[in-house]
Amino acid sequence: MTEEFLDALLPEDEEQGMFEHFRMEVDPGQAPVRIDKYMSQHLERTSRHRIQCAIKEGYVHVGEKAVKANYLVRPGETIRFVMPYRRRGVEILPQDIPLDIVYEDDDVLVVNKPAGMVVHPGHGHFEGTLINALAFHLGLSQGPDGEDERMGILVHRIDKDTSGLLAVAKNDASQLNLARQFFEHSIDRRYVAIVWGDVQEDTGTVDGNLIRDPSDRLRFKVSGDPEVGKHAVTHWQVLERFGFVTLVGCRLETGRTHQIRVHMSHIGHPIFGDERYGGTAIRSATI
Repeated sequence: MTEEFLDALLPEDEEQGMFEHFRMEVDPGQAPVRIDKYMSQHLERTSRHRIQCAIKEGYVHVGEKAVKANYLVRPGETIRFVMPYRRRGVEILPQDIPLDIVYEDDDVLVVNKPAGMVVHPGHGHFEGTLINALAFHLGLSQGPDGEDERMGILVHRIDKDTSGLLAVAKNDASQLNLARQFFEHSIDRRYVAIVWGDVQEDTGTVDGNLIRDPSDRLRFKVSGDPEVGKHAVTHWQVLERFGFVTLVGCRLETGRTHQIRVHMSHIGHPIFGDERYGGTAIRSATI
């Protein structure tokens, strides 16, 4: 299996890094012109307003540097549009699936995803996902070439078996702004979980880089080398103790794949019922 295939297979809390969605080479004979005007003239199905929103959020680069809307493009330059998530190339069709919407206005929507629902179509899950339901609710659709960029409305994800709130962007400006906030970690995300064992300390922090487990490529583990793997930090706090299990709250500094599940298992308190990380084995009250 390739890394790209595995990344598509495993749901992620948040994509990391900036990913190129498209690039264009400026014609050799092009006269100097504002970059927002140039892009609107050369991109189909993309409005100048959306391009200006993307530029404002720092998603339009010339070479490796973000530019402003009044930047004058020159012959031979490379223009890149990057986003904090990979471009989706999966056909998405609207499906009338009930949604638990807890908040909605003209710009954003907050939906409570139930456990067991896949967030985004991918390997083995092309229908019945949260995105299919949102496409129906918002009147959107996307062909197999991913031409409708509005399918980037969901700028973060949670695992299939995790329930919780997800923010949805309803227009270009809010989508680009939310993506920037999640990429910069300026949004405070908190999770609640039941873990095995009577956790002795009231609070703690797990600071451990995550790598794929070489013995099971569908799992992750904490790297023994601080220079290897993706940086991951989880702050946890005991909310209530029940003897054999403990209710904890977790606050993420980073949003790595399976981060809470891996970190809590790493300190000996796997999430209750989490088969992949040892949460289905009965454990004693004190670990």
